[in-house]
Amino acid sequence: MANPIVAVVDSVFPTLDPARKALKRVNAEIRMADEPTPEKILEVAADADGLLTTYGQVTAEIIEGLNNCKVIGRFGIGIDNIDVAAAAARGITVTYAPVYCLDEVSDHAMALLLSLARKVTYANNLVSEGRWEMPAVVPIGRLRGKTLGLVGLGNIPQKIVVKAQAFGLNIVSSDPYCPEEVFGRLNVGNVSFDDLLNQSDYVSIHAPLTPETENMFNMDAFKKMKATAFLINTARGPLVNTNDLAAALDEGELAGAGLDVLPNEPPAADDPIVGRKDVILTPHTGFYSEDALLDLQTTVASDMAAVLAGEEPKYPVK
Repeated sequence: MANPIVAVVDSVFPTLDPARKALKRVNAEIRMADEPTPEKILEVAADADGLLTTYGQVTAEIIEGLNNCKVIGRFGIGIDNIDVAAAAARGITVTYAPVYCLDEVSDHAMALLLSLARKVTYANNLVSEGRWEMPAVVPIGRLRGKTLGLVGLGNIPQKIVVKAQAFGLNIVSSDPYCPEEVFGRLNVGNVSFDDLLNQSDYVSIHAPLTPETENMFNMDAFKKMKATAFLINTARGPLVNTNDLAAALDEGELAGAGLDVLPNEPPAADDPIVGRKDVILTPHTGFYSEDALLDLQTTVASDMAAVLAGEEPKYPVK
């Protein structure tokens, strides 16, 4: 039997050596697409046994052109760039890495929250401009006793709960899919989305991107938030309408935001969310650490090797 072929749609990694090592058990041959377009993907993937993608779109059109594919692996937590239904219809297993970078993203969300709460980035920028002026930074409120609202209570926000509670924050969450037992075990209030917006001093987004959640943070949502509240997004950029966010900040509907992801990355130079003193932007680095990248490649490639060996994957998309 010929060695299996694994096609790679795209890669952001310095090297794919960890994936190669994991796929060595099935002696897989790795073929890299020149660019993540349907034509270039199918040039290397049409007869491949497996397909790996990071940000490249694996559409129904591409899946229809896969003749031998048994498994599609996503280097990441979200799967919104894969047509999972089309894959299932063809009997193709989809795998991902739901437990990678939990520490990194939860730490990043807390870092944004703390920087907003203590005005760290704002104060640093003032000092860099030659302004050593405490009055220019105040007011600053006490963090302990404030309420953090988590939109979603999956693996990452559950990590945040423990970290935030250590700072004395009260936690509420809106997640219709999370069992009540989890709320109780973590001492997190189970509230509706609107109640979360009304109650929270900090709102941190951890929802998946779906047609229902896209632009869930729009002007209507911002008008329900406290004027003193801050928004944090380390999940998916299109969950937040950043044009509405900029307008809401101008109108005083909320106090500021910390965003690691945007609807368009990188943003245009004239994007109204860029260059604001009340917004902290980081370039989609929340997931990153050398350790996390190793975990990510190893997890997804190991599952692909398992499927190609006729075994059950550890993290199939269900």
